[in-house]
Amino acid sequence: MSEPKERFRVLLRMRIRPGMESDFEKTWLRVGDAVTADPANRGQWLMASQDEPGVYYIVSDWTDEAGFRTFERSAEHVEHRKRLHPYRIDGSMVTSRIVYHLEPAHAGEDT
Repeated sequence: MSEPKERFRVLLRMRIRPGMESDFEKTWLRVGDAVTADPANRGQWLMASQDEPGVYYIVSDWTDEAGFRTFERSAEHVEHRKRLHPYRIDGSMVTSRIVYHLEPAHAGEDT
């Protein structure tokens, strides 16, 4: 167990219009560099819900909340949102601070 360096995590939940899931995924991948190019970003993941058809989760890690909020107000983020907005029915956002990180017992294997 370790206390991680300051890290801020954002979890987005998006419900996508039926039949547009594949186009949403492709567009998210194409415009993802708008997020990952930001110096405060530490990576992002797109996940499709196994339980709710058409629901996606996006997780992104940031150096800190201030870095995320600066990006959130940037022209790059506004453009990123414009390109994804036509696919969305609705969405929500939760932010958090990582308190602890547990490494897998089988360190060295891909997790």
